[in-house]
Amino acid sequence: MAKDVIVGIVGAGRIGIVHAKSIAYEIPGVTIKTVADPYLTDEAAALLTKLGVENVTKDYKEIINDPDIEAVFICSSTATHSPISQEACKAGKHVFCEKPVDLDIDKIKATLKVVRDSGVKYQVGFNRRFDHNFMALKAAIDSGKIGDVHVLKLTSRDPGPPPIEYIKVSGGIFYDMLVHDFDVARFLSGSEVVEVYAAAAVRVDEEIGKAGDYDTAVVTLKFENGAIAVVDGSRKASYGYDQRVEVFGSKGAVAIGNDALSTAVISNETGVTSEKPLHFFLERYMGAYSEEKVQFFDAIRNNKKPPVGGYDGLVSVVIAEAAKRSAQENRPVKISEITDLND
Repeated sequence: MAKDVIVGIVGAGRIGIVHAKSIAYEIPGVTIKTVADPYLTDEAAALLTKLGVENVTKDYKEIINDPDIEAVFICSSTATHSPISQEACKAGKHVFCEKPVDLDIDKIKATLKVVRDSGVKYQVGFNRRFDHNFMALKAAIDSGKIGDVHVLKLTSRDPGPPPIEYIKVSGGIFYDMLVHDFDVARFLSGSEVVEVYAAAAVRVDEEIGKAGDYDTAVVTLKFENGAIAVVDGSRKASYGYDQRVEVFGSKGAVAIGNDALSTAVISNETGVTSEKPLHFFLERYMGAYSEEKVQFFDAIRNNKKPPVGGYDGLVSVVIAEAAKRSAQENRPVKISEITDLND
């Protein structure tokens, strides 16, 4: 029997706890040795101990310097992702990094150079690719059932905006929210984005605009293969977490709707009603969070390329920057204006 993969998790906030629970309850053959967070609360420490974590600390260097730890999950604040990634890679540890790798494109490129030089596995946490609905979309496209992809329509609406303090440091709607949709559009189209046009507004909360961000946006993506994608996003949908996609091709179309607590539809004299969508991403994508880790550990054990690599993390941020610039300048922006992806 193969020995367990020993991991450390940097960050014990919401997403760090999600990964810790997923590993502890759903993924055999993996042991969490250490979780580190400078703001570690007693409540989080108690929960992690209950999950079987051997060591909880406020110093992530204990993870970097531990020779037993083979893989590091970086779930800390965005500003720490690239420097801790580089430290972990230089220490010879495989890395699973939550998105984005950084908000600065040059820092992402520097991190990817360290990844290449170290030879470790590096996966970025774009979990939607691993959702059962999106995998079904991808399978239908790859099997040729709809022919060549012509148009992709992606709807991405949160049930409510995040705190203003988060928005001030997140990079904005294109970076912290729609970046997932940019990654999914690349994933489904099988092509690279060459041009971006974004229209954005403040329709939900004036404080979001005062913080320098938008809460409503429509983004058009043009791909190398001629396909076009349209992403509509909002920070507030009163009815829940709205995640729908349609892909139209030369031979047909494939679409996915929202997940709900049940598929029951009640029809009577008052109307036809059904469940609202699941309320937020933790409910909708919990299975995807597990599957992305299953494939990460498979890449480590079997020396395979991770399914979502550092380049995917770079391109998604470049698209987000192009969308932001487009919205600000009210014009289409070519990806080549932002950076050279080949250097």
